[in-house]
Amino acid sequence: MTAEALSPELENIVANATAAAPALAATSPKARAHALVAVADALEAAKASLVEIAMRETGLTDVRLNGEVTRTAVQLRLFADTLVDGSYLDARIDYADPEFALGVRPDIRRTHVPVGPVINFSASNFPFAFSVMGGDSAAILAAGCPLIVKAHSGHPDLSDATAEVATSALTAAGMPAGTFQLIHGREAGVAVLKDPRVKAGAFTGSINVGRLLADIAASRPAPIPFYGELGSVNPVFITAAAIEERAVDIASGYLVSVSGSAGQLCTKPGFAFIPEGSALPEAIQAAAGELSEHRLLDPRIARSFNERREAIVTASGVRPVIEGGIRFDEAGHGWATPTIVAVSLEDFRANKEALVEEAFGPLSILVETPEGTDLAALMPEFYEGNLTGTLHLSSNEATGETANAAELRALVEALSQQVGRVLFNGWSTGVAVTPAQQHGGPWPATTNDTSTSVGSSAIKRFLRPVAYQNAPAAFLPETLRDANPLGVPQALARAGESQAWGTAAQG
Repeated sequence: MTAEALSPELENIVANATAAAPALAATSPKARAHALVAVADALEAAKASLVEIAMRETGLTDVRLNGEVTRTAVQLRLFADTLVDGSYLDARIDYADPEFALGVRPDIRRTHVPVGPVINFSASNFPFAFSVMGGDSAAILAAGCPLIVKAHSGHPDLSDATAEVATSALTAAGMPAGTFQLIHGREAGVAVLKDPRVKAGAFTGSINVGRLLADIAASRPAPIPFYGELGSVNPVFITAAAIEERAVDIASGYLVSVSGSAGQLCTKPGFAFIPEGSALPEAIQAAAGELSEHRLLDPRIARSFNERREAIVTASGVRPVIEGGIRFDEAGHGWATPTIVAVSLEDFRANKEALVEEAFGPLSILVETPEGTDLAALMPEFYEGNLTGTLHLSSNEATGETANAAELRALVEALSQQVGRVLFNGWSTGVAVTPAQQHGGPWPATTNDTSTSVGSSAIKRFLRPVAYQNAPAAFLPETLRDANPLGVPQALARAGESQAWGTAAQG
């Protein structure tokens, strides 16, 4: 694949980002941290006007959107703290050692540097937290990479307004011109992704589009990393003892998790495996009450959900637990109420192709498993990769000392092979923004399951390691100098220490 000539507007944008790359990489971590905090402050100051635009364009509630602005600010401040801490650089110094076990060891020092300009494709369902100044953008800027954001077509006005706030804050904080820029249109995004001056890509969205973009990134003459978060059905396993102990709480939590934000969350529980003949379906019906309808993000998503819902509810053996439905208004927007259906494991197997695909909206399937079913074997049978997998256990089962403990451990191990986050007695739609968070998983949950898009570890996607051998101090990055002027953590290996390798294993 050869790079195509860009339009004058896009050429100017990519050229600006390329020119900004060395200047931005040279800024101190504390300076970038100050800039990220400035953006967070500016977004919170503009919250009222931004939320008003977001409500109009997305149909999400003011409560949800106000909370999302707060989350976005928290993400930015988390990366600011990450920069000040400095451990993300993973600075390592192996001093010269003439008595090294394998011969004379030179002085070798290793750290991480920004990859260069990055394009980030915004998500539709998180117009703040995974959009223009969302987690991916925060990680890219924190890493010291110029950022080009491709705005999502579902909220163009909000994208422009957010970009204006961010640009002003970054400029006032002294960041180089070209640090952050916004573009519109899928064709423009693809053209920028193909440009050899762009060194990485990030994306949150559908499997089809994510795969298309990932293939473009991989087929360039010089392939680049592409970090896409795509589809996930997030299976849940609920034991008979857990249902007997707290059916009402489980039913209520399940409904909230399925219906929140009209089910338009990548972590929505799409399937719950429950014991055949359990009381949970009745508990769900009792917990439903009067379910209010919620507008889906845009007409395209509404039409897609309607098609998936129809395919699921009409599949053989599927029966309604909560009927739910969707109506369309004159503008083409879809307004949905939650749909919960149940199906036997036998019929689920027989209708796998119709049922197993993600339904992006307020719908979930209860799969009723006969007694003695090998639950651990169900994961590789039905799923590839997922963002999350959840277990609901009784208080006795949580001790790990019940008769089914070995079966539950096998299930946990099976989940850990195919998801990025294993939850116990909770719901996957709560994604805490913390340093230890893992938001990723094997394909098709993500295009690269060795990283996360939430939490401070997300910065690592936009850095690459460089080692310096026998470098004079004057030519070393500050992070690798003995004086350590930035005060970052340094892992030191002094002369003679290699002789002790292996002693810990012998102890």
